[in-house]
Amino acid sequence: MPLSENHFANIGRLELANLPTPIQYQERLSQQLGVELHVKRDDLSGVVLSGNKIRKLEYLLFDAQQQGADTVLTCGGVQSNHARATVYAARQLGMQAEVFLRGLDNQPSSGNLFFMRLANATTYPLSPDAYVERDKHMQKRAEELQAQGHAPYIIPEGGSNALGSLGYVRSMLEIVQGANDLDFIITAVGSGGTLAGLLAGAQITHTRAQIIGVPVCDDGHIFAQRVNLILQDLRTHIPELTIQSHESNFCDGHVGLGYALATKQELQQISTVVKDCGLVLDPVYTNKAFCGMLAMIQNGRIPQQSKVLFLHTGGIFGLAPFAENFSLAD
Repeated sequence: MPLSENHFANIGRLELANLPTPIQYQERLSQQLGVELHVKRDDLSGVVLSGNKIRKLEYLLFDAQQQGADTVLTCGGVQSNHARATVYAARQLGMQAEVFLRGLDNQPSSGNLFFMRLANATTYPLSPDAYVERDKHMQKRAEELQAQGHAPYIIPEGGSNALGSLGYVRSMLEIVQGANDLDFIITAVGSGGTLAGLLAGAQITHTRAQIIGVPVCDDGHIFAQRVNLILQDLRTHIPELTIQSHESNFCDGHVGLGYALATKQELQQISTVVKDCGLVLDPVYTNKAFCGMLAMIQNGRIPQQSKVLFLHTGGIFGLAPFAENFSLAD
């Protein structure tokens, strides 16, 4: 059965994002790279609600409302796009927001962190070691809130569970309607939910495009397992799903210095793309995915003349902490 609105008829969601987002053909980049490059502009899904996370939050926060939640808890890095979007979506819905952030200590208010503080979100610092048990920290805080008479709702890192990934199953409707006969769809991978949704949507739209994720932390071996757990849970909503993630769905080697870190060369690549076509990538997700795509074109994994869609998942606020690292001289 082809993917259609019928797959979502009984699954509630809020309308928080400006959808559908456009798919834009990149003429100059296509000429430079030797492929037909299109960009799915999910960075245009909103302003403080911009990026891929808001598609997931439409489902997750509907569920939170249905459960009578008054406080949303989530987690991420100190410059988390997901945490920022969650805070603002919660505020729009009249909910409190509490976020557990890795690397928060002594961080100045800039980028996503500035916007979270502007919205007066409650923030909790977690060391890298403590962040490994982030779910336990959120559960403990939820129990404290319940004891105080509140109704908390926990959203996992990146909104990456089966319910959240429905946002990207649904996005495949926009993709197949807006760009026919794609050979490849490229996305950054930070928690796995976006890729899981794309893979599920690809199966039930019968698209021939190869879906490739570029990890911005960990590697394809680890993410294949995470994505398959999400796909397994997705069968609760879409029973006909059979697709699984494999290491062939990943392009490793572009984590660089680590999550939310960027080399001088990576920052130069961001500047180059802006000057070439006005497309703004971010250091944490989209630029690393873009570098992965370039590498695949150069090594032939993406053959010349292929029709490629690059998913721009947002993240512009994440540029602010790197401002002094850019050389803006001509």
